[in-house]
Formats: sequence, C-alpha cells, structure tokens
Amino acid sequence: MSGQKTVTPSASSLAESIKAAKTRGLPPVEKWNPPFCGDIDMEIQRDGTWFYEGTPIGRPGLVKLFASILIREDENYFLVTPVEKVGIRVHDAPFVAVDFETSGEGQDQRLTFTTNLEDITVASEDAPLRFVRDSETGEPSPYVRVRRNLEALIDRKSFYRLVDLGVHYDGWFGVWSGGAFFGIIPSEELPQEE
Repeated sequence: MSGQKTVTPSASSLAESIKAAKTRGLPPVEKWNPPFCGDIDMEIQRDGTWFYEGTPIGRPGLVKLFASILIREDENYFLVTPVEKVGIRVHDAPFVAVDFETSGEGQDQRLTFTTNLEDITVASEDAPLRFVRDSETGEPSPYVRVRRNLEALIDRKSFYRLVDLGVHYDGWFGVWSGGAFFGIIPSEELPQEE
C-alpha cells in the first residue's frame, strides 16, 4: 500500500458509516464496491490488538465493528463501507484464535475455534487450517480461516493442544476436523522416539 495517499477520516466518522450500513449479522461487504480513499493510520498487531493513530483501541465493541467490515485483497487489508474503502496495516493475521473445543473422534472430529473477537469457526475444507514454517527456525505458525479469506493466527497454547490431538495419515502428522485432514509436518521430519 506504499505510495498511496493518507487520508484522515476520524475513527468515529468511520464507525458511524459502519453503523449506518450494518443491519443484522455481518455486513454484506462482498456486495460493496466503493472507491479507494487512501490509507488510514490503523493497524492490527500480531497479538490481535487494534491501534488507531498509534493508540490501542480500548473499546471491544468498536474493534468488533471495524472487524465486521474488514476485507483482504491479495496481501492488503481494507475497511469498507458502501461509500468508502480505506487501507489499514495488518502485521500477521487480523484475528487470533484463542481457544478451541473438540467434539467427535478420528475422521469425525470437529475443531471449533473461538477468536479474540468472539468469532466462531469450525475447521473444515471451507475453513481450512494452514501451517507455515519459519524458514530459519522451522517453527510453525498455525492459522485457521475465520470468514471470507480472513484468517486467525492460532495462539501457542491452542497450537500445543492441536499437536496433542495429532495423528499420522498419508505421510503427514496432523489433525482431522470437519471431514478434512490438515497436515502439520511430514511424519518423516518428526523426531523418532527411542
């Protein structure tokens, strides 16, 4: 988003536009095609904290309101209303999966994730788990799709719980959820127990 002009609509004016456009549930952002108005000084840190002009947004309701109109295009993130589209910075993923519940067993297992903003998603083909390994350390960063093409970074304690549920299947160590298998690491790369 570099090279784009920076605009300075206030957070409160943007929030008013959101409230005016929102009816029940999530707004239909996929139906909106407003003009791009530039970037605003808003960012989401890796831990899920939202900042506006360098200050954390302390009102959870306001953060949820902004999150409801967040979209991703390629690697860029925008807040959209029916009349404007503004760019924001996201350091990793816009959400953090802070917990999950397990039901069923084996291939019938379902992993239901809850995010820091109380979004609920069941990992499946439509909401896949994704594991990206750091090129230097080999440590995985786990993600789950929350809605549209927006993901949540799975927090460390939840990732360790996922690993505890892991099984070997088709040459991979991973987990089942919603009828799909999600490989975490090739089985051959796991240390062998003596």
